[in-house]
Amino acid sequence: MYDLSCDRVTKAFGKFVAVDEVSLDIPSGSFFSILGPSGCGKTTLMRMIAGFETPSGGDIRIKGESVLSLPPNKRNVKMVFQHLALFPMMNVGENIAYGLRCRGDAKAEIPAKVARVLERVGLPGVEEKQIGQLSGGQRQRIAIARCMVLEPDVLLLDEPLGALDLKLREHMKIELKQLQHQFETTFLYITHDQSEALVMSDRVAVMNRGRFEQIGTPRELYDDPVSGFVAGFVGDANCLAGKIAEIRGGEVRVELDGGGAVEARRADDSAVGDAVEVFVRPEAMRIGETAEGTRIAGTVDSLLFNGANSRILVKAERGQLVEVADPGQSGELTPGASVSVGFSPARARAFARRTA
Repeated sequence: MYDLSCDRVTKAFGKFVAVDEVSLDIPSGSFFSILGPSGCGKTTLMRMIAGFETPSGGDIRIKGESVLSLPPNKRNVKMVFQHLALFPMMNVGENIAYGLRCRGDAKAEIPAKVARVLERVGLPGVEEKQIGQLSGGQRQRIAIARCMVLEPDVLLLDEPLGALDLKLREHMKIELKQLQHQFETTFLYITHDQSEALVMSDRVAVMNRGRFEQIGTPRELYDDPVSGFVAGFVGDANCLAGKIAEIRGGEVRVELDGGGAVEARRADDSAVGDAVEVFVRPEAMRIGETAEGTRIAGTVDSLLFNGANSRILVKAERGQLVEVADPGQSGELTPGASVSVGFSPARARAFARRTA
């Protein structure tokens, strides 16, 4: 049995379809993310799961039972918002106890439940602290504790790291994953930040224009995208536009719009003469290697130092900038140096060109 299932869930606002027949099944105890750009429908889908919006069609099941007829307070799901919505006039213990009191738990049992959940989120003994005395990361954990003390079947997290600074956001990615393991509760996380989804999730659904383009593990989405949108949205990728000149088995030769040609794997049913985009990850590109594969001649435009994520920008002869990962490749390179960039066709994907 799945903790959460959506079966062809649809939501229309007048003629605008925000969520278009979306289906998913989330196994118990997993970390599942919905990744997509702003306006793709992910928040609307989560609000339907929580009960704040009514679907125009389809079904939503929790533990195998439809919840469409249940109001939000009767669904065993809890939600953490981007701005956390902690009560500033209450201390930490009162914030966590609030839901227990509303539920009617025995007053004598509440302090022990609050203490236990604080221990599990790594903040024992802070019941008397005021919310204003907590750091951003601590507030995040208190917001999760306030939900988890109620033992929900599913915890919904709506871009909860969006208001944090970059360093704290990086730290909280790891913390959230550890908390999910600690509670063994199903987490449904929505975000437009691919790094959050890839780092934390067991599986990810990539959403675009109200539909899921692909559902898979982070590695599947990164290494084997099923569409140009997924290839371009998940991770960094160079995008080379052109037309298919030749098809040889599972590979194609693409004549680029600015001149020259590259080879890539044929990733859809595009035919000879069709406009396509070839996606190549920066780490798949190598400078100055003589191994067989597609070659692009150009000059070094700039060297971008960012530690392990450093990049070399190469301006191809026809003017396009190509991004190359730099695990020590830059060496003695300087801007203006002539280089040759190569990649294996097996590491490139050719998809039909996106129209918008």
